[in-house]
Amino acid sequence: MKIICIGHNYKNHIKELNSEFPDEPVFFLKPESAVLRNSVFFLPDFSDNVQHEIEIVIRITRLGRRIQAKFAHRYFEEIGIGLDLTARDIQVICKEKGLPWEISKAFDGSAVISDFIPISEFKDINKLQFHLTKNDEIVQAGSADDMIFNYDQIIEHVSKYMTLKMGDLIFTGTPAGVSKMKNGDEYVAYLEGKEMLRITVK
Repeated sequence: MKIICIGHNYKNHIKELNSEFPDEPVFFLKPESAVLRNSVFFLPDFSDNVQHEIEIVIRITRLGRRIQAKFAHRYFEEIGIGLDLTARDIQVICKEKGLPWEISKAFDGSAVISDFIPISEFKDINKLQFHLTKNDEIVQAGSADDMIFNYDQIIEHVSKYMTLKMGDLIFTGTPAGVSKMKNGDEYVAYLEGKEMLRITVK
């Protein structure tokens, strides 16, 4: 299983990071060891600024390569919620030096994932509403129809470069509102008003 993460897919998040708008989906990978289920997230000692990024996650259910967008819907049947955790201070340093920045994204516990729900249970997966609370206050909120590149476009683009396999996860990007996580914070992520995951930071 591989974890594919789409960056810069919500305009308001791009603006808050003062980044450029992409012409095509931007993606990076996390290893399977990054996966964390509903649990406790322990802040790593190598970063002073780990930030949360709530995202809709799709799980691939068929083997596919060079998938056309019009057929992409056949390759996933379930949707969940995830937190892409980012060591922002490490990422900034790597970018300034022109270095790869996997160490800021791929560390243990940096891919928090929920259980998955069949897409048949949703009225329209292209308009899914989701949000994240920190200590009972909403810190991020988004809608799938705000994505610059939709699910089908993402699958088409990624599958040009690598084969998608059953069980692969695709994080589809985060809206604005990312912020530093602190010891004692409790985060709860919701999809269409349903609680999907909960973690405590230590």
